Amino acid sequence: MIKTKQVIYEGFQICFGILLASIGLKAFLLPNGFLDGGVTGIAILISQLFDLNISLVLMTVSIPFLLLAWSTLTKKIVLKSFLAITALAIFIHFENFTSVTDDKLLIAIFGGLFLGGGIGITIKNGAVLDGSEILGIFINNRFGISIGKVVLLFNVILFSITATLISIEVSMYSVLTFLITAKVIDLMIEGFEDYVGLMIVSKKAGEIEDGLITKIGVGITIYKGEKGHGHSGVQEQKEIIHTVINRIDINRTYRLIEDLDEKAFIIEFDVNNVKGGILKKYLSKKNMKAYLKPPK
Repeated sequence: MIKTKQVIYEGFQICFGILLASIGLKAFLLPNGFLDGGVTGIAILISQLFDLNISLVLMTVSIPFLLLAWSTLTKKIVLKSFLAITALAIFIHFENFTSVTDDKLLIAIFGGLFLGGGIGITIKNGAVLDGSEILGIFINNRFGISIGKVVLLFNVILFSITATLISIEVSMYSVLTFLITAKVIDLMIEGFEDYVGLMIVSKKAGEIEDGLITKIGVGITIYKGEKGHGHSGVQEQKEIIHTVINRIDINRTYRLIEDLDEKAFIIEFDVNNVKGGILKKYLSKKNMKAYLKPPK
């Protein structure tokens, strides 16, 4: 029952994300000839240069990246991403939004806001709307180059081509759209490669330890607390759990702890830099199974 509810909830969220992304494209970017970054930007550029249907171009251009994802991400993510991209193409084809404004700055800003919001919600629910992130993950796995650098280089090439074939002005506004889109994506998913630290004090430390390892898939460190003072008086010899988790897993982690011990004392703190240890990557093929499996 819990799994069915989760699937329905994620499906609804992805549909909402697709709707936002399609509004950003049809009501702002496409009618005014603006591009976004990534595979969506490539599709828009090709459709403008050769006067082709944007929906068909988007599906065609996305296929190589989905095939690449088949060997990089979990099959469930690939399937959800294929359905999401297909739905986006259908939405774009049948939507008849009129251009909201002629102001180029507003077009770039709000087009980026809607598109970034849609992509961010979709990623947060386990699907990908743009293949450039898939390329980044693939190259990161093979050569160790960061995902951010790959996506940045990808878009530098795209916007350089846009400046050459269309105009420098369109390219500059498209860069602005891309920057806003990227920032909104980060805000929507709270930085899916950001980490937070947790310090947990609980009478059921052993059960919480097992849950963090088996259900959340993170490493932990156990400190021995010599003595403590709380609402129940002086407490002797207590285990303190210390862990670092991906920010996207924070809600699942809190639910797991609350299910085991509602009175657990938790300190959450920002982590600026992490190296070594067992760190869970959001889009890692190995660890997405734990992400997609809700705590019991």
